[in-house]
Amino acid sequence: MTDAAELRRRTKELLAAQPPATTGRLDFLRARFDAGLAWVHFPQGLGGLDAPRSLQAVVDAELEAAGAPDNDPRRIGIGLGMAAPTILRYGTEEQKQRFLRPLWTGEEVWCQLFSEPGAGSDLAALGTRAVREGDHWVVNGQKVWTSSAHLARWAILIARTDPDVPKHRGITYFVCDMTDPGVEVRPLRQITGEAEFNEVFLTDVRIPDSRRLGGIGDGWRVAQTTLNNERVAIGGMRLPREGGMIGPVCRTWRERPELRTHDLHQRLLKLWVEAEVARLTGERLRQQLVAGQPGPEGAGMKLAFARLNQEISGLEVELRGEEGLLYDDWTMRRPELVDFTGRDAGYRYLRSKGNSIEGGTSEVLLNIVAERVLGLPAEPRTDKDVAWKDLSR
Repeated sequence: MTDAAELRRRTKELLAAQPPATTGRLDFLRARFDAGLAWVHFPQGLGGLDAPRSLQAVVDAELEAAGAPDNDPRRIGIGLGMAAPTILRYGTEEQKQRFLRPLWTGEEVWCQLFSEPGAGSDLAALGTRAVREGDHWVVNGQKVWTSSAHLARWAILIARTDPDVPKHRGITYFVCDMTDPGVEVRPLRQITGEAEFNEVFLTDVRIPDSRRLGGIGDGWRVAQTTLNNERVAIGGMRLPREGGMIGPVCRTWRERPELRTHDLHQRLLKLWVEAEVARLTGERLRQQLVAGQPGPEGAGMKLAFARLNQEISGLEVELRGEEGLLYDDWTMRRPELVDFTGRDAGYRYLRSKGNSIEGGTSEVLLNIVAERVLGLPAEPRTDKDVAWKDLSR
């Protein structure tokens, strides 16, 4: 059993063999992965040591103290938080060996081809088709709201492979090469002026059957692993006290006493407490993950994340008064990551509007919490046993 002392020893060996001051960033990250110190709870040979997940903090603390580079997790969050756990659970050994190392080091960026113009909240209604031709699948369709598609080498993709069965049963899960012929990425400009999202058009894209994850027609079950991890990744990120959206508001409150009013004070206190409750709940969720797979609790955390971001950013704009109406830059950009705290109050206010849509709408997540966490009766669903081809669209 690998314990904390053993992990500290292995980390010191890594630092001695690959001194961060004289080792290239990518070389260090590759060596860290090969030493099993990337994600210690993963299997040996795949960046881990079969150690308890909770011990990752031991490695991270040692490396941070030594000034070692990280893998820029915000830039590759889709790969780390969504693709990797899905590949680990459903991928073949060959797929794990091929994809996990460059995914973790950031050499290959990933995106998610799930949502469609007619299948967002009702994702299982998706219409992108994959038709088998020998050892390949020919894919045609359109995906939307795809973060990082303009940067990605690989995508996790779900497509309909059998229209003659009910919608949840005719889906298959693939890994799509974003550089293949027939993959077209178009920017979607947002209310912030940026285009971090994209729409992706797939025209006769040929995907080898060797890049299928899970069984044919079993894509919905595989996708649940991705979606559960996505909600945890969005809503359960580790933050220090006054981290995230609440931090800039608190700094403004302390530094600009002339902006204070009694009403704003009461609202700020309420939101500060709620942000701290959400942060501690996230810590508890991560502790629960040590014992197994993420469950529907991640939906609750993602709900809280969206609501708090929108309320806090609204309070910040109001606190700043006329200054809050200013906006720093409407330039059309295609950023590599979303930086909520690196821009001004106007950006935070506008960008947070997307938090209740991305990663599952708040309305859908409320249903998940009601049915799977609270055990309330499910909503009537008259289309569950109807073949997809017979659904009205």
